Amino acid sequence: MAIPSETASYKAMILAAGRGERMRPLTDSTPKPLLQAGNDALIEYQIKSLERAGFKDIVINHAYLGEMIEAALGCGERYGVRITYSPEKVVLETAGGIANALPLLTDDAYSRPFLVVNADIYCEFDYAVLLPVLKAMHQVDSAPLAHLILVDNPPHHAAGDFALLHNQVELTGDNRLTFSGIGIYHPLLFKDVESGLPAKLAPILRTAINQKKVTGAYYAGTWMDIGTPERLGQLNRQLSDQQG
Repeated sequence: MAIPSETASYKAMILAAGRGERMRPLTDSTPKPLLQAGNDALIEYQIKSLERAGFKDIVINHAYLGEMIEAALGCGERYGVRITYSPEKVVLETAGGIANALPLLTDDAYSRPFLVVNADIYCEFDYAVLLPVLKAMHQVDSAPLAHLILVDNPPHHAAGDFALLHNQVELTGDNRLTFSGIGIYHPLLFKDVESGLPAKLAPILRTAINQKKVTGAYYAGTWMDIGTPERLGQLNRQLSDQQG
């Protein structure tokens, strides 16, 4: 598949600042994004997927053992990307971390949307399919402030997060789905978040959903939330079998 050259004008962020409490003791001496599954660390799968889709500029935030993440990944040259880091002295939560990194993610006018993915998921989603959404959100004044990729509810999150009705994300409804940790955001979504202060993403998304400002799409392919040692072990076994 040819990668559209326009993808390079948009940046991606990998969220990697979490402490990984549920992963202890594995995370006592290793940051969660660097935990190994198969041949690579969790965050490396995201970097490689983003690069394949044409995203060459990647911002990574970090807090706990962040110097280990920088030492392991470097400037991104060996992955064919450019990595910029957004260190956090205190964990800023998801929205706070994104707001803190906005100067690295968007343009001077704060009008260019960007892609954000969690470091602690494993998926085979093709990020290149999000290019039309990025372009529309950038060029159309009435475009949504967020676009979320939703997946089937895993056993550990059976109630799901949101409903999806004709590509519009809703807070209530039948056939609820789980937010995958993959989203496109417009900088205006974070206009009320003060840089340097912790802020959660969920309340901001709920407000935007109520304003009909959040679209979404369903992804039926491989996706796992690697939130516990058991799930990491399951992924490791699957990848080890595939990778030989």
